[in-house]
Amino acid sequence: MPKKIIIWILLIFGLYTLFFYRIYDLAVKNKDIYLQKAREIKEVYVTGTSAPRGRILDINGNILVDNKGINMIYYHKNSNITLSEELSIAETLVLLTDYQYKYDEAKLKEFYLLKYPLEGEKLITEEEKELYKERKISKSDIENLKLDRVTKKMIDTLTPLEKYSSTFYYLMNDGYSYENKCVLSNISDKVYALVLEAKLPGIFGEISWERTYPYNETLKTILGSISTTLPKEKSFLLNMGYTYQDKVGISGLEEYYETYLKGEKALYKVGENNELILVKEANRGSDIVLNIDINMQLEIEKIMKEEIIKAKKNANTEFYKGSYALVSEPATGNIKAIAGVRLITNQKDISFQDTSIEVIKNAYTVGSAIKGASISVGYKYNIIDIGTNMTDSCIKLANMPAKCSYKRLGTLNDIEALALSSNYYQFIIAIRIMGYNYTYNMDIKATKQNFDIYRNVFLEYGLGAKTGIDLPEESTGLKGSTVAPDLLLNFAIGQYDLYTPVQLLQYISTIANNGNRLKLNIVNHIIKDNKVIYKNETKVLNKVNLDKKYIKRIQLGFNSVIKSGTGYYYINPKINAAGKTGTSESWIDSDYDKTLDSYVLSNTFLMYAPFDNPKYSMVVISPNTSNLMKKSTYRSPVNRLIARRINDFLFSS
Repeated sequence: MPKKIIIWILLIFGLYTLFFYRIYDLAVKNKDIYLQKAREIKEVYVTGTSAPRGRILDINGNILVDNKGINMIYYHKNSNITLSEELSIAETLVLLTDYQYKYDEAKLKEFYLLKYPLEGEKLITEEEKELYKERKISKSDIENLKLDRVTKKMIDTLTPLEKYSSTFYYLMNDGYSYENKCVLSNISDKVYALVLEAKLPGIFGEISWERTYPYNETLKTILGSISTTLPKEKSFLLNMGYTYQDKVGISGLEEYYETYLKGEKALYKVGENNELILVKEANRGSDIVLNIDINMQLEIEKIMKEEIIKAKKNANTEFYKGSYALVSEPATGNIKAIAGVRLITNQKDISFQDTSIEVIKNAYTVGSAIKGASISVGYKYNIIDIGTNMTDSCIKLANMPAKCSYKRLGTLNDIEALALSSNYYQFIIAIRIMGYNYTYNMDIKATKQNFDIYRNVFLEYGLGAKTGIDLPEESTGLKGSTVAPDLLLNFAIGQYDLYTPVQLLQYISTIANNGNRLKLNIVNHIIKDNKVIYKNETKVLNKVNLDKKYIKRIQLGFNSVIKSGTGYYYINPKINAAGKTGTSESWIDSDYDKTLDSYVLSNTFLMYAPFDNPKYSMVVISPNTSNLMKKSTYRSPVNRLIARRINDFLFSS
């Protein structure tokens, strides 16, 4: 036999052997394994509709945000269910809920045709049927003709049970057939039990969840909110396993820590008749523990509300609406309290709105509070040194009105200039940064580089920079764009760029920390199954590029502010503290018509204590405390009164 034929015979024999072995392997040897794999391929799993989110607690374990279970009834369409069976389910739901859910009158015509299709056919003439057969009119044209011809008399033949059942029928068939449809929401335990005990095809119950707030409005905007369904701007989460029906954090801590707070939804296996079989229960999300002490927070808010009410009874306070107060641990960056309170008045009563989230979003002209950063420019660029003296006066530039301190302060060194808040001292530094020695009525020019010198130093303290606080949408403040010499002078005394309250908190803490700027943290750690799975560690963002001896001078200057300077009445003299006051004048749009129409005074105070071993840093800002356009010279002391009472509380023990 030729060699080629032998090769072909062997090849064919080998193929047949392999074929029969494969059949043996599938049908006999590993039959059970392959059957299991086939079953797994056919098995379909779906998730439940919701899961409880993680809780939010304060540093002492007090619950600030929790979950409340809501009874929900869903419908999952079985593959072989009929129209009459669905209508029967809908009617049963009406009876079980005692006709509580009103039907839509506009849909009753459509429902009549669904319920009585033969009656609907009678509404179409033979001629119209022929036109349909000849494709001269469409199916949709036929249905529209039917709807137009359903009369009120026909609708009136529907029983109340039929009318009410239309509500549930349409809920059961809204959207895609494979989706779970919510037909009852937030129902009583009694109704929930009745519906489930009825064992209606495709009907099942789940506990949904909504947020509860044991402390009501306190910190509400910081804690954040969740959506009822997935917002369009969050559609990128679809790639991470979310669905359009999912709730998601959309602001505050709920948004920032969404990946931790979200729960794990229940898992169901889809059975042979499309019924759902529970495989895995829903699992609550991780709990986040804040650095905030709710008892401190509540006391600070109480103080603020009381002082705001008293202030509003005084003259020139018509534009004053509320204040902000923040407290942190300077050595860690941990925020202990973060309060924003706005007065809401109407004819009946007085109430307050939580505006705490504005401390990261709203920026203000804060005045002399920033002079610790301003004087750093003088030190850094060798314009002044330790003990440099100047005799306080006014600055008069060409074609500009004179700029002065609030009064003549005499001869001052660097510490005294901070203590008594000399504007002249800062003006001279700014003029020399521009490359000039001051002379009366001089004509000078500023450059963008002059502003950059100041702004770069300010950034090292956190002024004009993001603080790293764990909240979404933090603002960097507002930076002026016009370059002019008088504006650089304004910049040096805090009357040009705008800063957020949290930036001021980081700034004063940086001074307290000997020039180390720390990230601000609201959350301390995150817990899952009683284990810490994440912790916000203390993080140094940068160190102020200034010799330690100058940082020490700023600290001593701020200490003198409290002991004998502009901040003397802000703190109990028994507390050895350091701080800085600030007042600013600005125009506001008081009637929201996009025109600046009112000239107002705002107040800022920031501090840390004890001086030698800082425990707390604090910032209090009160915008628009006084109307400067009135004849009365009264200026509200509300910012000082709030600061004094908070300090008394913090250091009472």
